[in-house]
Parts: sequence; C-alpha cells; structure tokens
Amino acid sequence: MKSLDVTIRLPPELRLSVPEADAPGDDFVREELLSWHAHDDGVVYFLSLVVGDPEAIRSVLGAVDAVRSFDLTRVDDDTCYVHVEMDVRPGDRAWLTALDGREIVVVPPVVFGPDGEIALTVLGDPEELRQVVADFPEDIEVAVDRVGEHRHLAGSLAGRLTARQFEAVEVARELGYYEVPRETELAAVAAELDCTESTASALLRKAERALVDAALVR
Repeated sequence: MKSLDVTIRLPPELRLSVPEADAPGDDFVREELLSWHAHDDGVVYFLSLVVGDPEAIRSVLGAVDAVRSFDLTRVDDDTCYVHVEMDVRPGDRAWLTALDGREIVVVPPVVFGPDGEIALTVLGDPEELRQVVADFPEDIEVAVDRVGEHRHLAGSLAGRLTARQFEAVEVARELGYYEVPRETELAAVAAELDCTESTASALLRKAERALVDAALVR
C-alpha cells in the first residue's frame, strides 16, 4: 500500500466562477477540504477550513450560483469553517472522475490554492495510483510530488498557521531561505514581507514550531 501526493491545476474555464465584484483576490489564501459527501442527484455537501478574510469568503459563497446554502463559522480573524451545499460543477467532475471507481482512499485535507491548483493525497495499490494519474483529463495539469509510504497527517495546517505566518514561510521558501546552504538572508525575507527583521523572525519561528508540532505531536 502506497500513497501519492499530487498537485493538479485546473484551466481557467474549469475553476470556480465568481463575479468580478465578489472575487476575493488576496483575501483568500487557501481552502482545506476536510469532509465531503456527493449525492447521486448532483449535489455535494462539504466542510472546509478556509484561510482568508471570512467576510470576503462569505461574499464569494453568496455570489456563486452553484451554492445552494452555506454556513460560516469564524475561527479567528483570518480563518473560518464553511459548511456548503452545492451543485457539482463541470470543473468538479473533471478531476473527481479520475478518482471514481478506484480502489483508493483520498486522504483529507484536499487543499485548494488561489490559482486553480488542488493538492491531494491518495492511498492505494501502486497500479491504482498510476491509473489515477493517467485518468486525469488532458486539459488538467498534473504534477506528482511524491510516491512512497503514507506519512502521518496530524490535523490541518490551516488551523495551525495564521495567514501571515503561512505567507512568511511561503516567501522564505521562494527566496531560498530554507535551502542548504541558505541562498538569502532574513533581511530579504523581511523586505518582501514589508516588515522588520525581528517581526519576520518571529513569524517564521512561530510557523516552524507549529509545523514541527504537526509532524511530531500524536
């Protein structure tokens, strides 16, 4: 039994259609799909943890035609739970079809990014995993990030990192701060985040502690 970490990227025509006036922009960081159930009548019910401005997320949900109903619960200023009843859209079917009828388990959370990317982990027999990758439609980009033994997942990272901490780690990684040897200094990370070095250091240390806890605390 192996697990597969894969990132897929939907073309613009298959992404969630949001009216321009209600598009969240930088107010949305990511969505972690925690649990879902699809009915045969084409309706899906799901629970997600979303990192972003809750009021911007509320506006988006209210503006999407496919959303039948939703309930939003704040966790803090930049994180919320959303429970949604929604019609299954063509974009959803496009990637879900590759998972249907397979002897596999999709391991939550399924992570949706702001630019149409979806990161998921699938557990199953190696041949089944190969077939999952092969069955994605041609217009969907597929990148295999890892194949190997299943790794422990200690809860959702969205509940452990604030949006600002996540941004700091993301910027530091992109600039090479975590490369060995290090390719940039803390000052460059702070400049990109538009904050002082002490603030950048605190953001990174708190985020790193949360990530270590997520990996080691059972």
